[in-house]
Amino acid sequence: MQSPDLRLLQVFDEIYKTRSVTRAADSLGIGQPAVSIALAKLREHFGDPLFVRIANQMEPTPLARELEQPVRIALSATERVYGHRAVFDPARSERRFCISMTDISQLVLLPKLWAYFRQAAPGVHIDIVPLSEDTPAMLESGEADLALGFMPQLEAGFYQQSLFRQRYVCMASTDHPRIKATLSLKEFESEEHAVVTSSGTGHLILDKEIARQGITRRIALRVPNFLGIAFVIEQTDMLVTIPERLAEVLAGRGRFRTYPVPFELADYAVKQHWHERYHHDPGNQWLRKSISTLLSASGTS
Repeated sequence: MQSPDLRLLQVFDEIYKTRSVTRAADSLGIGQPAVSIALAKLREHFGDPLFVRIANQMEPTPLARELEQPVRIALSATERVYGHRAVFDPARSERRFCISMTDISQLVLLPKLWAYFRQAAPGVHIDIVPLSEDTPAMLESGEADLALGFMPQLEAGFYQQSLFRQRYVCMASTDHPRIKATLSLKEFESEEHAVVTSSGTGHLILDKEIARQGITRRIALRVPNFLGIAFVIEQTDMLVTIPERLAEVLAGRGRFRTYPVPFELADYAVKQHWHERYHHDPGNQWLRKSISTLLSASGTS
């Protein structure tokens, strides 16, 4: 029986990573009919459907799961043997990039990123997914091309680049009955707080430092992201401690004011992260350079 050629294995790998014939075609830069034909050849060769549509996704069969690593090893070996050097032309590419980022990044970075893409890479598309505990696995598999945020838990196999330093500030309503021009540590400890537990931010640094210094924080409300938190603060007597870049975006957009954190608190590095499998990929390199350039003048987290 004749073995599948390299293109068929590439199609298999992209469908496995994206769970989509359409996205596989986008990633490979070929038409969707060509991917469908390649999948049909693979099914005939292996005598197995390999991928079955479930809830709008192409889910792998048990055989496809067994083939995942051998296929990727074969592709990697072939690339090394032939010394393949991919070329990425942003002006002509129709590639779809997936970026994992925090909700703050979505507020601050996305408008700038989109404007830049429309000028430099009008055919490129962007998918945004939340930064979460699944992000490392998505980077490794290729489901996500890049992650932006604070991710100290990443292990070997990942690259990272510092984009800027971030620090926290406190926010309160301008109508707060007790907090006026300044915020003291005593006021910080006596007031109720809203706490944001969004992944990919430095809130764990904040929590640990508050505990280390023995500072009291009366937590009245916990929310999973930063979207809308300022407007909750605007209409309540609670305090919230947020990244400074978010405070800058919100400045002048509501009845609230910001204050320095009233105790010693180190800043932290916001980075972009990617897996070593895609370190030399020209498209990934272009994406990383674009984001680094955009954030060199103004940061987000």
